[in-house]
Amino acid sequence: MRLPHHKADFMSEPAYIKEFSYNIGWRNRGRHPGRHASTQRGMGMEFIGHTTLLSYPDPRRIDLRQTIRDPMEQVYVRLFNQKSATPVFAICDLSGSMNFGSKERKIRKAADIVESIAQSVSRNADPFGFIGFDDVVREDWISTASFKPHRAIEMAEHLKEFHPGTTTGAGIADIWRYLPRERSLIFLISDFHMPLEQLEASLANLLRHHIIPVVLWDADEYKDMPEFGISAVTDPETGARRTLFLRKEYRERIVAAFEARRAAIYKLFMQFDMPPIFVEGAYDADAFTEYFHQFVAA
Repeated sequence: MRLPHHKADFMSEPAYIKEFSYNIGWRNRGRHPGRHASTQRGMGMEFIGHTTLLSYPDPRRIDLRQTIRDPMEQVYVRLFNQKSATPVFAICDLSGSMNFGSKERKIRKAADIVESIAQSVSRNADPFGFIGFDDVVREDWISTASFKPHRAIEMAEHLKEFHPGTTTGAGIADIWRYLPRERSLIFLISDFHMPLEQLEASLANLLRHHIIPVVLWDADEYKDMPEFGISAVTDPETGARRTLFLRKEYRERIVAAFEARRAAIYKLFMQFDMPPIFVEGAYDADAFTEYFHQFVAA
């Protein structure tokens, strides 16, 4: 989407944004220096062996002891792996159900999380990108991966005031086409109200990357309903409006259906080794830090 350039100035140091700590559990192949273990040779501190000066012509790395020991009198250098940057993306559901929320709309909470990710990634010297989808991948809600997160943070600010239409999340099926071939860290933010078959097929196309599912639910969707009375319910995906006469037994069935859905979503993600984070209340950046300590080996 087109954004006014002057706003980037006051966002150069967004100190109000909550940050969290994260790490990756694989060696990346990025050539740009960063803070993660990689397979790239360079000026890092991780010693990986020796080779001849002819094979790796860097006189700064000459190892005199190894050179003296060689009966063939070849000159040897030490090899080290550098630390490299890893691309990080926030992929956000912009479908109709994300407009729901009594105290805070889910799309606004998603925007807070996107800002937090962008700021945390910037502090970690990694490139950050954003992709939004509803029925399709939204070209107007894409921010390409960059080491300067100002555009993505500004996009998140606009996202707070965005009101999704009566759309579905079918665009999740094409997300993989907009991601780099290089293994990346992906935060997939949604309430995941799309069909499980569609979600499963989409996840199968994302296995090249490390996916962190962030599940946004609102207690008013199923917990905080009256036990008795007439209630008007709107399907956020289709816009269809229904009037329900709620009784205790019917309310309990609704709660049970949501709990069954939670279990099904969790089971599906775990089939792909993608432990989800469920966010129902206020966003807690510390919970994201704890997630990485628990599920992602450094």
